[in-house]
Amino acid sequence: MEGLDSVAIVGANLAGARVAESLRHRGYGGEIVLIGAEPHLPYERPPLSKQALLDGLTTPDSLLIRSHEQWAELDVEIRTGETVADIDPSLSSLCVESGYERRGFDVVVLCTGAKNRVLNVPGGNLGGVHYLRDIAEAAALSNSLKPGVQIVIIGGGYIGCEVAASAVTLGCDVTILEAMPHVLSRALPPRWSDIIAQEHRQKGVEVRTGTMVRRLVGEDRVRAVELDEGELLEADVVVIGIGTEPSVGLGRSLRLNVQGGIVVDEFGRTSHPRVFASGDVTSQPDVWAGSGLRRLESFQNAQEQSDSVAAAILGQEASRRPVPWFWSDQYDLNIQTAGVVDDGDEVVVRGSVEDDGFCAFHLRNEQLVGAFAINRGREVRAAMRLMESGGRIEPTELADTSNDLRRIRVRQP
Repeated sequence: MEGLDSVAIVGANLAGARVAESLRHRGYGGEIVLIGAEPHLPYERPPLSKQALLDGLTTPDSLLIRSHEQWAELDVEIRTGETVADIDPSLSSLCVESGYERRGFDVVVLCTGAKNRVLNVPGGNLGGVHYLRDIAEAAALSNSLKPGVQIVIIGGGYIGCEVAASAVTLGCDVTILEAMPHVLSRALPPRWSDIIAQEHRQKGVEVRTGTMVRRLVGEDRVRAVELDEGELLEADVVVIGIGTEPSVGLGRSLRLNVQGGIVVDEFGRTSHPRVFASGDVTSQPDVWAGSGLRRLESFQNAQEQSDSVAAAILGQEASRRPVPWFWSDQYDLNIQTAGVVDDGDEVVVRGSVEDDGFCAFHLRNEQLVGAFAINRGREVRAAMRLMESGGRIEPTELADTSNDLRRIRVRQP
């Protein structure tokens, strides 16, 4: 992009940080201002539901992507604790709620992420009710996880399951309530999500699916969760993890195309020629499913998409985006998925499902489209390379554990 002297990145999170780093690593020497609403420097969120709860979150330092000194060395101006209130569509001004106003940026990158979806039931604002998205929420929840505490987790997605695993490890009495027939229903087919649910049950978690919440009961603090049919579950603490909503307010004010997120192309370009977007706020082409748009809320996507954005801003070639990949640690299980895993796929299993050590390959017309694994992460990495090749694979070769996945020959269609 010609005449590029200043870039504003709205969102001091992983995606925003990676855009700034990639711009510098790709040779951009102009001004970069990174603006974030939280009082902290950019940090990594995945540990918030896992190690940060187990160890107790006393300081965010261990989660920081870079220190103050390292950001200064990179010549990136960071403004923390600042919420951007308005951006003029001409990019002639950017205003924050504190009154700070900056005249003119050549490019704006929206990395505004997502916010917790709120459970709208009576009692939702009682003390002892927690959400988990940022450091402050993790610290508050960590202080409540004591042995013997009765915890009800509303929502059986990855956050709910990870919090349950951490809470049980700390000696809490845990119940998961999930509205859908299976936990992790938006991420995995029942064949695999039921294995994870069973692991939680074996660890002492009560997992209740197809269950709706009517209200939270208490005066100042929550003391029970009332279900739709009237049953009361005692609760000292309630954790709500029913998903997120993309923070698209600035995108709408800039009159960008918004469809379940800010719509971008494969390089993070929006419908505004000088506005880009990256991370959880975006809806991007679902290349691996073959059509439509998809929100990818993952550590990997925030990193890879942000480098593509930096390349597009500078008019450089971007690296090919890898197969979408996600991981979760629960108890002794390292759970990984890559690509697309659906119910109707042909499935080839390598290893033993019963022994919590296997990799399942999902195929369509002999083409590998996805992988799901428990404690077999190396095989997922190998599967990603096979997926990226785009060829056909003999299913029996995948199942044979004596075959090195790195040496499997792919037949081009």
